[in-house]
Amino acid sequence: MYDELIASPRVLLGPGPSEANARVLKAMTTPMLGYLDTEFVQIMDDTVALLRRVFGTENSLTLPVSGTGTAGMEAALANLIEPGDPVVVGINGYFGGRIADIAARCGAAVTTVEAEWGKHIPAEKIAETVEKVSSPKLVALVHGETSTGILQPLTEAIQIAHENGALFLADCVTTLGGQPVDLDARGIDVAYSCTQKCLACPPGLSPISFSARAVEVIRNRKTPIQSFYLDMTLLENYWHGEKRGYHHTVSMSLIYALREGLRVVLEEGLTDRFERHERNARALLAGAKAIGLQPAAEEGYRAPMLTTLRIPDGIDDATIRGQLIADYGIEIGGGLGIFAGKAWRVGLMGDSSNERNVMLFLNAIEKLLIESGHSAKRGTAVQAASQAYDV
Repeated sequence: MYDELIASPRVLLGPGPSEANARVLKAMTTPMLGYLDTEFVQIMDDTVALLRRVFGTENSLTLPVSGTGTAGMEAALANLIEPGDPVVVGINGYFGGRIADIAARCGAAVTTVEAEWGKHIPAEKIAETVEKVSSPKLVALVHGETSTGILQPLTEAIQIAHENGALFLADCVTTLGGQPVDLDARGIDVAYSCTQKCLACPPGLSPISFSARAVEVIRNRKTPIQSFYLDMTLLENYWHGEKRGYHHTVSMSLIYALREGLRVVLEEGLTDRFERHERNARALLAGAKAIGLQPAAEEGYRAPMLTTLRIPDGIDDATIRGQLIADYGIEIGGGLGIFAGKAWRVGLMGDSSNERNVMLFLNAIEKLLIESGHSAKRGTAVQAASQAYDV
């Protein structure tokens, strides 16, 4: 016999998942309905309408894909790319590399435009690369690079893509609900995200949206979409068809959760929510700098939802993260790729982005660093963060 499942409480300050909103968790206890029950169809419609508002779009083909953010990434690429299609992918971190990998698996002729991890990709470099590619079909960038904490500018890159006849794809996994994405205002053709970061829901769904231009490309494919499960022409019939047609059994509980999570986002107001993420990130960084922790992401291009901090010389990454969990119940992320063992990723996303968590983390990390021999004065981090909040 196994004991009753009891998970230890955690303060989730890593790269995701973030803390799920209490109303979201309550919504998940709603009874199951059939996947074509008229009540559930209305819940699906509500969820899509709410998603459009948070995405900032009127796109008809907008829905949550069953699967995490990587499922959204794969859905976007598998539906748009046919074998031999020229695709330009920006890489300045781990997830840009993943886009390039999946695009190549879809048969694309991938050209990359790269920048050092922790730096943004300049628009001039994107333009130079795109102009060298004959008839590019797609230009893809990660808006918020979860591995480095870089917030990539999109406006000029979108213009470059369109001037060269290409669609523009934005990976909004880390940014949706935490920073403006504004699909229609910016002219983004396809974007996907996840539910477990700034939307403060459990993982398991990937919101995605295609512009009319992107939908036209899908409809005019010469080859079949290689994935049945992620085929948007089939999913569209289930989510948006006049007569809903079965595609797969979705998770009712996760859709209940997303519907409620989006309601919470819009009740707070998008502008206020973005400002909250920015305010808490400023305080976190002020406190971190006060005890000698330097940001790994380029100044002026730092994502408020995820702060990367360089680990001081002589400090062991795994030891500190283990102590944070054991002594304080705080989870932060270790570095990926070239940042492994060299940087911490501190997420302030959704409901996890609040002053209590900022102060709790700064107090804990300062104490553990001092005990590990790092030179810092006790109380300095919290004092610096408090001053940042007062500005």
